Amino acid sequence: MGIGYSTARWLAPASFLVDFAAQQYGILSSPNMKDINDANQSFFSPQPYFIAGFFFPQQILQLAWLYRLWKLDPKRSQAEKLELDQIVHYVPYYALGNFCIAAWMVFWNSERLAISHAFVTVNTLAQLYYVAAKLPRMNTRSTSSVLTHLVSKTFAGIGVLDFLHNGSVAFFKDQPATLLVRVLTGLGFGLASASSDWILGGCLVYDLVALAAGQSGSWRTLLGAYAVGSAAIVAAKNWARPPYTSKDVVDYQPAAENDVDDAV
Repeated sequence: MGIGYSTARWLAPASFLVDFAAQQYGILSSPNMKDINDANQSFFSPQPYFIAGFFFPQQILQLAWLYRLWKLDPKRSQAEKLELDQIVHYVPYYALGNFCIAAWMVFWNSERLAISHAFVTVNTLAQLYYVAAKLPRMNTRSTSSVLTHLVSKTFAGIGVLDFLHNGSVAFFKDQPATLLVRVLTGLGFGLASASSDWILGGCLVYDLVALAAGQSGSWRTLLGAYAVGSAAIVAAKNWARPPYTSKDVVDYQPAAENDVDDAV
């Protein structure tokens, strides 16, 4: 899924603008995205303001990442090329995610929730695949590595919440959480937390808090307990086994660079 530098430099910002425009449509249209949310509730409906609260800082991270994509020049030095390669490697998955979320917004606002769920599913699976199978270990001395981890893992983390939310309202509208849902939620988030670093793990905890805030009764209490448990798992796992490395960029050449086309 490798692409060249020139392609990455127009594809990434174009996908960002498409997604940003779709978000504005979702906010400003009538009915807007919150109206659709309020009319369609289920056992995985989060407090909607938690999603809004996640949106702004995540956009800032994306802009910083995009700025670096345009700023770095692979012809200037080997170190700069390695920095750029780490960003370009993620661009196809980033663009796919933005286009999927833009399409999701269109179908969400028209209350075609089964179709919107298809786009959410593609995005979430693509982001989780990249984070789990393609993303090199974070190098804390590399700004590009740190930013790519932040952008990709926050994208994947909020994608999990979107997947659960949209799927529940599309196929289980107005239904309570059954015993099976409660057990699988605990197992799923527990296992995911045990395999996550601080960034993705933090997003999973945030997802559980958002879900708890949007629910009521014993289900809300249980989701809150899951959030505390997930936070403990993430902390214990990452303190016992630090997930990051710290090396000079020229000494740290992740496998990601092999997938980048050298065409400028």
